[in-house]
Amino acid sequence: MSALHPGDPQLVSMIVSHLKTEGLFDQFRRDCLADVDTKPAYLHLRQRVDNFVSNHLANHTWSPQLNKNQLRNSIRQLVLQSGMLEQGVDRIVAQVVDPKVHHSFRPQVERVVRKFLSPNGHVEEDELPPLAPASHDQPLCASLQRSNTSVCVCV
Repeated sequence: MSALHPGDPQLVSMIVSHLKTEGLFDQFRRDCLADVDTKPAYLHLRQRVDNFVSNHLANHTWSPQLNKNQLRNSIRQLVLQSGMLEQGVDRIVAQVVDPKVHHSFRPQVERVVRKFLSPNGHVEEDELPPLAPASHDQPLCASLQRSNTSVCVCV
């Protein structure tokens, strides 16, 4: 691993695999999904989609000959083309994920990556290098050192 340079796709892949093995991505997903249905962005998106579908179905008369699969696919395509999902998901991410990135996800990722990169698997908190500050619009980067190798992990 010491022969790998910062940003090397192989090193990044190894770190991501390690994070997955540690179960962090699954934990993050569970944490976010637990909060989604309580957020205004999700409730608003759900209401918009429900209204859109109801309005579309109001233009169709049910009959035994109605091809429900074709109608369902047509509605799905119209919802996707409307752009409401893309905008709504962006708002949901802003309300659910963004607040957790700085206070919850970042410290956990940094801890696991530092432990992964340390020669003996243990790093004292006072040995850790300072983290690169990040604005809200830019990814968080932690420059981590292991002998002659450093890596930037962006969250």
